[in-house]
Amino acid sequence: MISEGRRILVTGGAGAIGSVASRRLADAGAQVVVNDLLAPGDAAVRIDDGRIHYVQGNGTTADGAATVVAAAEDAVGKLTDVVLLAGIVRTGGLLEQTADDMRATFDTNVLASILTAQASVRRWRENGIPGHLVFISSWVQDVPWPGIAPYAASKAAVRSVARSFAREFAADGIRANILAPGIVQVGMAKHQWDTDPDYQRRARRAVPLGELQSAESVGDALTFLCSPLSAYMTGSTLVVDGGASLYPMDPEEVPDADRH
Repeated sequence: MISEGRRILVTGGAGAIGSVASRRLADAGAQVVVNDLLAPGDAAVRIDDGRIHYVQGNGTTADGAATVVAAAEDAVGKLTDVVLLAGIVRTGGLLEQTADDMRATFDTNVLASILTAQASVRRWRENGIPGHLVFISSWVQDVPWPGIAPYAASKAAVRSVARSFAREFAADGIRANILAPGIVQVGMAKHQWDTDPDYQRRARRAVPLGELQSAESVGDALTFLCSPLSAYMTGSTLVVDGGASLYPMDPEEVPDADRH
């Protein structure tokens, strides 16, 4: 099993993507600790896997992030990998996005990732451990997908922060990589698909491979990153999006002069 011996914390791991990805990591032999905001009983229903430990906590403060990392290490020992998956999206055009929407998006998607990464790196440096951070970004880090501009901006920020961690702590043997999934057919994206006809119309044509992404494929990509197979990667972005970032245009969207 390629992740055997790894001890992995997954923030946001009780969500629709995180719960599937965490099970995938456990299947690959890793010891997994999930962190989320849910009460333990509610999280147990979401995760539904006795192999996976759960830590309730909020990483949007420095103390909260440090507490989460310490609790994870109490559960499984010194962490080898920390997957920063916790995230939210607020939908709406740029003129409809409120200050509260944008603040919540950046607090959860960027601030909590930075603080949890800081707490992890501090412990790795204190103990001389060559740890590994995996920041979960998105294909929209590079594509201005309508209706989620603050989310896209937050994911671009996540990518930048991850590369800074990779550069600054490489001498300590600490790596940081980015996983950028596409339109995953669960959770937030599925809700938009089910409730927003314009989103569904755009999403249907945006994926060259012709179908939305499964949560299992995100878990498979994480399994690769949290294994010896990725040992020479740092500061890298692994895009697993079915080609969504290619974003092909429909014929009616292409000016006549550009049609061939």
